[in-house]
Amino acid sequence: MNGRVDCLVTEEEEEINLTRGPSGLGFNIVGGTDQQYVSNDSGIYVSRIKENGAAALDGRLQEGDKILSVNGQDLKNLLHQDAVNLFRNAGYAVSLRVQHRLQVQNGPLGHRGEGEPSGIPMPVVLVPLFALTMVAAWAFMRYRQQL
Repeated sequence: MNGRVDCLVTEEEEEINLTRGPSGLGFNIVGGTDQQYVSNDSGIYVSRIKENGAAALDGRLQEGDKILSVNGQDLKNLLHQDAVNLFRNAGYAVSLRVQHRLQVQNGPLGHRGEGEPSGIPMPVVLVPLFALTMVAAWAFMRYRQQL
């Protein structure tokens, strides 16, 4: 999730318990009083769910969710680095109070990593095109042999 989001519609709150894995809790955050991610909101938001991380394996935490508290400690009015430190020192079993969000924004929805192409994957286009070219070449050769 790159850039700022100007409008979010609240859905529901949920308590999510995660067990810290080898790579931590398995997600990145944005926000804080020093770098607001949402206009007029200094809350902490999930910016990325890491593949095969604790959050991805649990499946409930989503990119764009607002994290309200960690182990009962409120995340209001924290600098970004203070929030990061709170997550890092939260222990092995971590309880998150989360507000799920529907995103309303301009442009495409969903996450695209840097360098990831948009649209149809290249092999989906190239493989049938290559097959069609081979069939055409074979048909042309057969036709030439008959002349």
